[in-house]
Amino acid sequence: MSELDSRILQTIIETAHDHFFVVDADGRVRDVSPAAAAVYGMSREDLCRTTVQALEAQGVLKPSISLEVMRTGRPAQLMQVTGTGRRVVAQAHPVFQAGRLAAVVSRSMDLTDLQLLQEEYALLQRRFSEHLRRGGGAEEVGLEAELGELEVRSEVMREVAMLLKRVAPTDATVLMLGESGVGKTAFARQLHRWSARREGPFIDVNCGAIPESLFESEMFGYRHGAFSGAAPGGKAGLLEQAEGGTLFLDEIGELPLAMQTKLLKVIQDGSVTRLGDTRPRRVDFRLVVATNQDLARGVEEGRFRLDLYYRLNVIPVTLPPLRERREDIPGLVERQLKRLNARYGRDKLMGRDVWQELMGRDWPGNVRELENWLERAWLSAGDDVIRGDPEPAGSRPGPMISSQQQAASRGEASMGLEEGESLKAALARTERAILAELCAELPSTYALADRLGISQPSVVRKLRRHGLRIRRDA
Repeated sequence: MSELDSRILQTIIETAHDHFFVVDADGRVRDVSPAAAAVYGMSREDLCRTTVQALEAQGVLKPSISLEVMRTGRPAQLMQVTGTGRRVVAQAHPVFQAGRLAAVVSRSMDLTDLQLLQEEYALLQRRFSEHLRRGGGAEEVGLEAELGELEVRSEVMREVAMLLKRVAPTDATVLMLGESGVGKTAFARQLHRWSARREGPFIDVNCGAIPESLFESEMFGYRHGAFSGAAPGGKAGLLEQAEGGTLFLDEIGELPLAMQTKLLKVIQDGSVTRLGDTRPRRVDFRLVVATNQDLARGVEEGRFRLDLYYRLNVIPVTLPPLRERREDIPGLVERQLKRLNARYGRDKLMGRDVWQELMGRDWPGNVRELENWLERAWLSAGDDVIRGDPEPAGSRPGPMISSQQQAASRGEASMGLEEGESLKAALARTERAILAELCAELPSTYALADRLGISQPSVVRKLRRHGLRIRRDA
């Protein structure tokens, strides 16, 4: 290595925000970034005079990620608790020379400040709850006028809205959690409207709808000639298009692992490099993500990166399902009815007998299912009054049972045609039955894709079409 290369490497180590360790094949610490001293409770000089074996025995590293790489010869990632009581997420990579392990390079990111921010958020949430129980006051009245198209009448959703309004002026990453159809996108848009970036773009990206083969070029863009068919002059990716505004990544749990790594780098560096290019471009956007999955479980199963999880889980906001906030149903019905009357040019009303059914159903598809039900009911009504259930008997999704069980209950072969049924309808029915059975057995859309021999995005589209979802508690 030349003297210049050595100086460049030393500058990277000394100025990096993350904390670097360089360890030889015997575990001796060869170099440490200066900022590591505050995290690990020892001076740089003392750290460079010892070994990772001794540091682990002394409790300075609990555990040592370098020792893990030395044992396995493979990259590793884990959580550490340092001797000063700070929690860090550490990554380490082996360095081989002539086929043998020569060194281990690790870096760690301190999560303690992030945890403090989350504790402050939890305290703020408790104060909001107390404020709402006392009656809200002027701030709640102001909120009422700013909700726009959102229908929020239940106390729990008013809490959510007030929390979002409070964090909106910051650039803190917000993680929206909740079942499919609860309104995560609508609340993300409202968060954008409340933020200082309201004049900028709101870029809505569904991570489960973009084929993996196209994801990198769509997200990161590409330069001219990057691949066959690339547009002349190249193209800015969705990350660049969000400049000055908000980037909303829905279904973040479906993001492929390779793209998770690239997204993490963008978040850390604040820059993006287009496909086929070498020049990084600075990007400035507010990141909001959403998922109906358990990301912590995804980390345990190796489907989601731990370091990315901690980068995203800054301000977690959970939107409860519609069955837990039935007070919102009348407002949602009124809003959707106004839309339908305007769209189709007639003024229909809800019949009295319908409200009991609307308020009594569990709505597993939440707001989205309610809106679709109302549109079917509106179109099915023969006059200007909407009455009864618009769905034919037997078409409402029931318990997830196998196609053989369904066939047995009808007393016919599972693959046979029902009376008056078309081939297309029979194939759709069979496809849904197979998917429903697998949803109860398999843990993810990737597992379904592997079992069915099709792509994961195709599985996502089919589940949406049939109104199904993975039963993760199975």
